[in-house]
Amino acid sequence: MSNGRSFYVTTPIFYPSDVPHIGHGYTTVAVDALARWHRQSGDDTWMLTGTDEHGQKMMRAAAANGSTPQEWVDKLVGESWFPLLKTLDVANDDFIRTSQPRHEERVAQFVQALYDRGYIYAGEFEALYCVGCEEFKTEAEIVDGTGAFEGLKVCAIHSKPLELLQEKNYFFKLSEFQDRLLDLYRTVPDFVRPESARNEVVSFVKNGLKDLSISRSTFDWGIGVPWDSSHVIYVWVDALLNYATAVGYGSDPEQFARRWPAYHVVGKDILRFHAVIWPAMLMAAGVEVPRGVFAHGWLLVGGEKMSKSKLTGIAPTEITDVFGSDAYRFYFLSAIAFGQDGSFSWEDLSARYQAELANGFGNLASRTVAMIERYYEGIVPVAGPYTDADLAIQKTVADAATTADAAIERFRIDEAIEAIWTIVTELNGYITINEPWALAKDETKRERLGTVLYTAAEGLRALAVLLSPVMPESTEKLWIALGAAETIGRLHDQPLREAGEWGVLRPGSSVNGLAPLFPRVEQEK
Repeated sequence: MSNGRSFYVTTPIFYPSDVPHIGHGYTTVAVDALARWHRQSGDDTWMLTGTDEHGQKMMRAAAANGSTPQEWVDKLVGESWFPLLKTLDVANDDFIRTSQPRHEERVAQFVQALYDRGYIYAGEFEALYCVGCEEFKTEAEIVDGTGAFEGLKVCAIHSKPLELLQEKNYFFKLSEFQDRLLDLYRTVPDFVRPESARNEVVSFVKNGLKDLSISRSTFDWGIGVPWDSSHVIYVWVDALLNYATAVGYGSDPEQFARRWPAYHVVGKDILRFHAVIWPAMLMAAGVEVPRGVFAHGWLLVGGEKMSKSKLTGIAPTEITDVFGSDAYRFYFLSAIAFGQDGSFSWEDLSARYQAELANGFGNLASRTVAMIERYYEGIVPVAGPYTDADLAIQKTVADAATTADAAIERFRIDEAIEAIWTIVTELNGYITINEPWALAKDETKRERLGTVLYTAAEGLRALAVLLSPVMPESTEKLWIALGAAETIGRLHDQPLREAGEWGVLRPGSSVNGLAPLFPRVEQEK
C-alpha cells in the first residue's frame, strides 16, 4: 500500500533501570498513533523504540542486585519493557537494545569515522557529573543541596549529589558546529517543534557550544572506543546512534537510504541531545540530519514531573487494568496539548472516560447498531434522498478527516482527535433531532428512517477508520459490528486519507451485536 513517501519515526530509547511509568507510555503511544496513521495512509512507515542499556548507572544497579550488567538488562527488558508494548497495544516495527551486537558494531564504526575525519581529540577533563542523567552538568543545572545533602552540590533534576570526575577523555569538536546548527534552525524552521522548544534550542546554541566529552575510562560497561580499548563511548553518544544503527547505518545502505532521515519524538528534558549534539554528530560524519525533532511536555502528577525517585511514578497497568488500553491511549493523546506539559489525575481520566468514551462514542455506536438490528433485522438500510441535515453530517465527516490529517502532519495528535470528535458530537445531535425511534412508528416514514440510520452507520464507519490509530481495539470491534469486515475488508487496510469520502459502507451489510465498547467502570481512585 506504500505510496513511496517515507515516514520513519522514533521514540527515545528508554533507560530500563526501573519499571516504566505512564510518562514512558505517553511518549510511546503518541509515536505509535503517528506511525499507525501514516502506515494506514499508505506511507512507507517504520516505528522504532528500544532501550538504552549501557552506562555507569546501569552498571551500579546491576552490582547492587548481584548480577552482571547484561543479565540485569535482560531481566529488566524481558519483564517490564517488552510487556509495556503489549499492555498499550503498540505496533512498533523494531525494538533496538544498545547491548545488541548489531548496534555496538555500527556505533564503533560511526565513532571511528568521526575520529578519521578529525573531529575527535584527547584531552583532560574535570566536571560535576550526575549519574542519574549520565551527564556532566553546567552551572545552570547545579543547585545547593538541602536536608541530608546540605553543603553539597546536587542535580537540579534528581536532587542527588553530583560527583566530581577527573578523567583523560576523548572530545568531540561540538564547538565547530555552532554556525552550521544555527543555519539549520534558520533554513528549516520546523526542524525543532513546537516553537517554544525551537526558541530554547536556538538560544542555547547562540550562547556558545563547548566540545563534548565522548568517552569514559573509569568503568567498562559500554562500547569500546575503537582505537583505545581503555575507554568506552559516552552513553549518550552510544544511545543517540540507535536511530541510525537500527535502520542499517554501516551495514545495509539500501535499508538506510530507504528509511533515513527520521522524525524523533522526545521529552523536552532530552531535547538538547537530540536537537544539538545529534545533528552535529551527523554533520561531522557526513550523514544527513534528522527530518525533525518534536519535544513533548512533561506529565505532571500533583504539580510535579513524574519520577520514580520521588515516588510519583504510576505504572501504565494501574490505568489499563481498570479502563483498558484504548482509554489510556485516548486520554493521554486527547487531554494534553501535544508539546505542552499536562497534568494527570484519576478524577479527570474517569470523567473523560465516562463523558467522551462511554456516553459519547460508545453510546453512539451501541444505539446505532441496536436500531439497525431492531428496525431492519440487522441489515444496513439503503439511504433515500438526502436532506440538508444529512448533507451537513457528510460535510462534518469530510472536514474532520481533512483537518485531522493536517493536524497529524504537524504532530498535533490532540488536534486531530478534536477534529474527529466533531463527528461523534454531530451524529449524537443528529440522532436526537431526527428521532429514528419515532420514525419507526410511521410506515410512511420508512425511507426517511433508512436514510437516518444509514447516515449514522456510515458516520460510524468513518469514525472507526479515523480513530483506529488512536484506539485500535474498540474500533476493530465497531468495524466488525458494522459488518464492514465482510463487505469492505480489514480495518487497518482502509486508506486513512480517504476516510472522509461518503458512501463506503454498503447497504445490505449485516450488523452484529455490539457489547458496550467502554463499559461503566467502578473504581476507587
